[in-house]
Amino acid sequence: MTKADIVAKISEKLGLDKGDVQATVESFMEEVKNSLETGDNVYLRGFGSFIVKTRAEKTGRNISKNTTIKIPAHNIPAFKPAKIFVESVKTKTEVTV
Repeated sequence: MTKADIVAKISEKLGLDKGDVQATVESFMEEVKNSLETGDNVYLRGFGSFIVKTRAEKTGRNISKNTTIKIPAHNIPAFKPAKIFVESVKTKTEVTV
């Protein structure tokens, strides 16, 4: 599902203009991004949390040059779903192999 699909579904469900819904969705995503950039986590009860994780410094390998390189410590964004969200997905989706 793409952002356009989400906008279309919300617009259809609520009877709102697609332009207004798109602006709202983009504004929400921008606020989540801005919060994570400043180091603040975003908690959405019943849905999940957008958090900032810190990766430790580690040693990597450049295979083409056969050398080791140091990868510095850095922060990455992550999403942790709420328990109710996880249970819902587990019970309502089929397992595909």
